[in-house]
Amino acid sequence: MVADPYVWTPGAEYLEDSRVAHFARAHGIEGISALRARSVADVGWYWDAVVTDLGLRFLRPYRRVLDLSAGVSDPDWFVGGELNVADSCLTRWAEDPQHRDRTAVVHEAEDGSTDALTFGELEDRVRRVAAGLRGLGIGRGDAVALYLPMVGEAVVAFYAAARIGAVLVPLFSGFAPGAIASRLGDAEVKAVVVAESTVRRRRTVAMVPPIREAVAQSPSVRHVIVVGAPGEGETAWSDLLAHDPEPGPAEPMAASDVLLLAYTSGTTGKPKGAVHTHAGFLVKTASEVAYSFDVGPGGVFCWITDMGWIMGPLSIVGTHANGAALVLYEGSPDVPDLHRLWRLAERHRVTMLGVSPTLIRTIRGTDADAVAGFDLSAVHTLGSTGEPWDPESYDWLARTVFAGRVPVINFSGGTEVGGSFLAPYPIEPIASCSLGGPSLGMDVDVVDAAGEPVRGEVGELVCRQPWPAMTRGIWRDRERYLEAYWSTFPGLWRHGDHAVIDADGRWYLRGRSDDVMNVAGKRLAPAEVEAVLIAHPAVAEAAVVGVPDAKKGEAVWAFWVPRAEVPEAAPDRAEEIAEDLRRRVGEELGKPFAPSLVCRVPELPKTRSAKIMRRAVRAAALGQDPGDLSGAENPQALDVVREAVQSTVGDDG
Repeated sequence: MVADPYVWTPGAEYLEDSRVAHFARAHGIEGISALRARSVADVGWYWDAVVTDLGLRFLRPYRRVLDLSAGVSDPDWFVGGELNVADSCLTRWAEDPQHRDRTAVVHEAEDGSTDALTFGELEDRVRRVAAGLRGLGIGRGDAVALYLPMVGEAVVAFYAAARIGAVLVPLFSGFAPGAIASRLGDAEVKAVVVAESTVRRRRTVAMVPPIREAVAQSPSVRHVIVVGAPGEGETAWSDLLAHDPEPGPAEPMAASDVLLLAYTSGTTGKPKGAVHTHAGFLVKTASEVAYSFDVGPGGVFCWITDMGWIMGPLSIVGTHANGAALVLYEGSPDVPDLHRLWRLAERHRVTMLGVSPTLIRTIRGTDADAVAGFDLSAVHTLGSTGEPWDPESYDWLARTVFAGRVPVINFSGGTEVGGSFLAPYPIEPIASCSLGGPSLGMDVDVVDAAGEPVRGEVGELVCRQPWPAMTRGIWRDRERYLEAYWSTFPGLWRHGDHAVIDADGRWYLRGRSDDVMNVAGKRLAPAEVEAVLIAHPAVAEAAVVGVPDAKKGEAVWAFWVPRAEVPEAAPDRAEEIAEDLRRRVGEELGKPFAPSLVCRVPELPKTRSAKIMRRAVRAAALGQDPGDLSGAENPQALDVVREAVQSTVGDDG
């Protein structure tokens, strides 16, 4: 018997007590639909109301919320205002006697060891490191790169650099020297903060050697600051901490001054540095954490992520802007076993737990009774981003693990967005896998090739009005910025995602626009085929790509990873399963979409944030250059893809 489709329904705890419910009532607005409409009818009103509601501190008040005199692609937010992220996220809480001794940061390492800092202790360390950076000659406008795992020092370094007005350049902790050097050079980084090492899958990973190799190619770098034992000519982190705390207020920054450069990894061309400002990034991320994830003072926010992805800075700024505690996890979330995530949530009484669909697919095979043995009662919301869900994994998490009592806030945005375009809210029913609808203050739509709105069919995701955290451009490349986001539809931001709004008004993503396949004249998103494949009991995860085909234009090729715990997934049954998968896709999506190639592989290439790298899979399958792999967690998986294709189709495939 097939279970009823899962839909989370909010109870009084969320309808009456959530932060977004309080915000709506304060403005006489009933329901999330009306709030969404009001938030885009006057975006200036909405974002000003956010600043007031969340008490975000400006050192000098702004005189105007939004100025569009330079056009929609170049908005000026919070005109005339001055602030500093370090002041609004940290100093204001450290100065509050009732908040100063509350926990600000908790770090747990893979070996189970922990350490923590209160807001007062964090403020003290930030002021000391800020003084140390000034002593090295680092100041306003200088770029400081962070090559750190998710540890307390990453938070200290982030706020210390922001405090003195430096520009932050967070780097993915798995980058190779070439990828690091390209970003150091593009941003003209003056100082790098690096950990001596980290631990991943019980293995010590040295982090200083790739930095030294990259710095040798980066003439702008003057200082390498090592958390651990420095080498010759390098500076010890402990030396910065030994400084007397920097007195006085944080450096006053104009609202539009640059806070950080968030680099994206493309498959071709040099990485793009998305420009985020003090005011824009603060206001947007604070609103996400408060209203989408329902986190405030006393809350505990934990997201399995990396400093080099936008979720790293978002977690820091968004959590502390709301006076909550941030839990950082350093290591692999499946070590020592698949229950690590639940232990982490139980141990630290996490109220907002952020996961990826791939992580949940990995641990879904664990015994439900064993999961039920963990005390997850503190969890109030679940978060996810980065890739589409499959119903089986989503429902297992929401219905089996959490018994339908907490919402899954599945939100989607990007590095250039500084937060989300789409997100459900805890005061509305949330259907399985749904993104809910537009995030507050985000005037998004789905349009066809002519830029006209479409419903019930796949189209391009666009945004009609600017938002505070919208990237101010691509660092040093204005033409690339205009070409990437503003050239397709005049006056509309084109994000590069395909989306659909169904008959009930629910929003779903169908993958990146350049991932979508054209099979026999019909557009097909990889996620649609992958959802069918993943529903098979022997399949843990899957990647689908389109390849040139003389008859169809493009043919579907599928790669699947077996579930280790399922006997039926044994290698000698690979062809039998492949035929079953072809049949299922044909039955559910149509025979023209049945994969012409189905390959069993032990792993798929993914980023550290668990996104499957489909374009790299396609390139490897076709024997082409996969491009920039600097963000790959396991680039060796591409060799497996190449070998699987070769053994299946041979030289004439």
